Parts: sequence; C-alpha cells; structure tokens
Amino acid sequence: MSSVDAFYGESQALYGVGLDLREGSILGLLGRNGAGKTTCLSTVMGFVRAKGGEIVFRDEKISSLAPETIVRMGLAIVPQGRRVFRSLTVRENLSVAVHAARHKSERPWTIERVFETFPRLRERHGQYAGSLSGGEQQMLAIGRALVSNPVVLLMDEPSEGLAPQIVLEVEAIIERLKGEGISIVLVEQNAELALRLADDIVMFNTGSVAFAGKAQDAIKQPELIDKYLAVF
Repeated sequence: MSSVDAFYGESQALYGVGLDLREGSILGLLGRNGAGKTTCLSTVMGFVRAKGGEIVFRDEKISSLAPETIVRMGLAIVPQGRRVFRSLTVRENLSVAVHAARHKSERPWTIERVFETFPRLRERHGQYAGSLSGGEQQMLAIGRALVSNPVVLLMDEPSEGLAPQIVLEVEAIIERLKGEGISIVLVEQNAELALRLADDIVMFNTGSVAFAGKAQDAIKQPELIDKYLAVF
C-alpha cells in the first residue's frame, strides 16, 4: 500500500497511508479508536475504494478489484466482531469459504484441518454459529478465513471481548500461522499483545501513519506508545 487515500462519502478516512508487509511476517496496526486501522484493512480488501495511491499484492495492483477477486488471489480477513453466519451451522460457515490453495502446500487448509486446530469446533460442527460462545465464534471466524487458503491474513481485533485464556489460545494460533509462512496484518487494541506478536508496527493517528518501524524499536519508545495509544 502506497500513498493511499480513502473516503466514507465526503469524509476522508485515510491520508496518504503507506504500509509494507514483509513475507512471512506480522505487521501490527495500532492506534486509538477511529484512527484508521479498520479502514485500512477494508481498503486492502476492496470494501472501501482507494482514491489515489495504489495497493499491490504479489506485483499486481489490486486497488480497483472486487473483494471476491481479491479473496481468490490469496487475501482473507477475520473481521472485527467475528461476523459469523449465525443461522448457519459451524460446518456450513466453513463450507461457504472453501477455496483451493493458491500455492504449493504440504498441508492446505481444509475443514478437517480446521477441526484439528480447533477441536471445539469439531464438537460443535452441527450447531448454529449464533449459539456459540464468543471465543468459539472467534475460532470459527479464523477457521473460515483459513479455509480460503490465504497467502496474507488480515485480522481485525481478534482478541476483542475474549476471556484471558481464550486470548492466549488466539495468540498461539497467530504464532503458529506465522510459523507456517502466512503473512499477517494484525489490528489490535491490545497493544501489549500486538507488540509481543508483531515484527513490525505501524501507529495510526487520525487517518495518517504516525510511526512505522520494528516492534522492538517501538517498545523502546514509551513516549510514542503514550502519545498515540495512551494505554500504558
């Protein structure tokens, strides 16, 4: 993403935003509510149209493509608030998202592999998604994104509203996915979690990039964290 502007109607939400996701790494996006983090993910996925600048994925410009085309190319999103299909069963939620792997993989993501990763989903495979706990719905949202076999996974507030033990489980699966070579963009209000997981950090302030650098460099600058996050 390079010099991207984005608007909601006449209201500008992103101002010349540039991001660089290194292959096989985790890029953490931090900032206060309304700073532009979710808008950034929505623009990458084509839900919000970029005006100016460009978004490039695997040497191909995707700024003007439809969301379904972007998904077929190898990007997937775990949306904020899970947004599972509440009136469908767990298995049906996964089935609607299945895509063949777009790259050579010894173990592509299938519904069965999701059930191996999240045994509780296997136990509840016939239940309606709306009857699941918040943690189980988050597991389902992650599994639904994985069965599209993404190269890049965008995760919007995956720890939101979860009990501490479930947050640890989500943290472990994010680390595992990175270890398997999936590149991840992680939006998190839980700055401590993001700083633990991420290789690189971008801090947003009112739709603009206020800081971009290594996570370890950000940790060493508490004044930045205090200024743009006000959480520590």
